[in-house]
Amino acid sequence: MLQNIQVLKNVIKNYIINEPTVQMYQILNEFGELVDKKLEPDLTESELLDLYKYMIFSKVADSKFVKLHRQGRFGAYAMVRGQEAAMVGSAYALEDQDWIFPTFRELPYWLMRKIPLSNFVAYWQGDERGLKIPNGANVFTLSIPIATQILHAVGSAWASKLTGEKSVSLAYFGDGATSEGDFHEGLNFAGRFQVPAVLFCQNNQWAISLPRIEQTHSKTIAQKAISYGIPGIQVDGNDVLAVYEATKYAVTNAREGNGPMLIEAFTYRLGDHNTIDNSKKYRNEEEVLEWTKKDPINRFEIYLKSKNILDTDKIASFYDESTKMVDEAIEIAEKMANQDVSECFEYVYEEMTPRQKVELEELKKTLRR
Repeated sequence: MLQNIQVLKNVIKNYIINEPTVQMYQILNEFGELVDKKLEPDLTESELLDLYKYMIFSKVADSKFVKLHRQGRFGAYAMVRGQEAAMVGSAYALEDQDWIFPTFRELPYWLMRKIPLSNFVAYWQGDERGLKIPNGANVFTLSIPIATQILHAVGSAWASKLTGEKSVSLAYFGDGATSEGDFHEGLNFAGRFQVPAVLFCQNNQWAISLPRIEQTHSKTIAQKAISYGIPGIQVDGNDVLAVYEATKYAVTNAREGNGPMLIEAFTYRLGDHNTIDNSKKYRNEEEVLEWTKKDPINRFEIYLKSKNILDTDKIASFYDESTKMVDEAIEIAEKMANQDVSECFEYVYEEMTPRQKVELEELKKTLRR
């Protein structure tokens, strides 16, 4: 019997699918140098500066919002520092008709999609009116639950396919979301119906205090695409050019009717998970320092300077412009009139239930005291 088992093992092992080899796509190394001149994207000077401008905006806004939280003027805010390239490069690859399904962390697209930044500020100050997205922006509201937006994006992409529209839906999510059932259901549905969707995972190495290595035994997140019959790619998430090119390919491919794609942006959040987290309790300083050397903004800045596109004056002007926009947005949000408490009840159902009407009246009496 034991001999038969050994023979079986020797036969079966030849049929086992081993871990696939995944090579990370990169254009700029951590020193801001091209890894291969042939990979340099065909972007104009104006487009390159746009990418840089949005990354600086994210950095400035992020810093300001953290300070507002410390002052008691902002809710529990999720930082973006360190992930600017992943966010900006991917969003920049989309066209106006494409849809964005964000998590709670993506900030740059508010400016890129011309959504009032004051809305963003208002939301994180506790005002739900901040999530009112202007018509034509094609952005869904922030998703606090983990991975639910993946299903929404895939459903939107399926609708696009059924109606013959040429829009693509892009869903953002973190490495922690890949442990949720919604991730697997979404990718399975996307693969089965070949919908025009891009599933964009910002693998920032930590799902709050849980490291990526504890999320999955697979070597990469990108290789999970194989299970669902769709292509997957791991890209250097701190290289804005590589992120842009990979996303542009995925979006174009989906728009042409060739189905979805999973992108794993290998990056790192340099700050805490949010303003009520203390990452020093679970991350060591050496790890953070090592990733700080790979800062996406510094990397891109070196590249732009080497091409004589960027200088000290332009850098200063971008910081000044971003600071002014953020300050103006804060001022507008903080001057908004208070919401009527009835709005907490009126928009849950088409018509308020009898119980809701009673609860609303009780609340109003309490507030009048």
